[in-house]
Amino acid sequence: MSDACPCGSGRPYTACCGPFHAGAEPPDAESLMRSRYVAFVRRDFPYLWRTLDSNHDEKRDGAAYDDWLSQIREGTKPLRYKRLRILDVGGPDHEGYAHVLFHVLVARGRRDASFAERSRFVHDGTGWRYLDGSLLPSRLLPKPIEALTFDSFEHAARR
Repeated sequence: MSDACPCGSGRPYTACCGPFHAGAEPPDAESLMRSRYVAFVRRDFPYLWRTLDSNHDEKRDGAAYDDWLSQIREGTKPLRYKRLRILDVGGPDHEGYAHVLFHVLVARGRRDASFAERSRFVHDGTGWRYLDGSLLPSRLLPKPIEALTFDSFEHAARR
């Protein structure tokens, strides 16, 4: 029996995010979000780079892949990803952006480093790509987290 995919879909990795990591394109922004989370869990950094939009800050500012790779390896080394929850999905909107609101349970050593993010994705003609996102630590989020919506996230971000 295959191991369950870390994205929380309940499906085996080989039938869920695995094909995307092997080169298939996710069919929508939510699938890309799930597969990017799993790439963080599995430390599949080449996939994370490949799925960044060309207008993402790091690519737009001309970050060299090797420098980016070194930074992301070091920055994520102490993190333990525990759970992904997709809370809301929208779009694509009239500008072509799709949005995914998600919550990640993550620990940095013994400290809680959990957060919610409203991510923005765009289709580049080949596939969906991560453009940018707004992040809030769990301590600033209204409870229960499962009830978080785009509107309540934006309200919390303005406080």
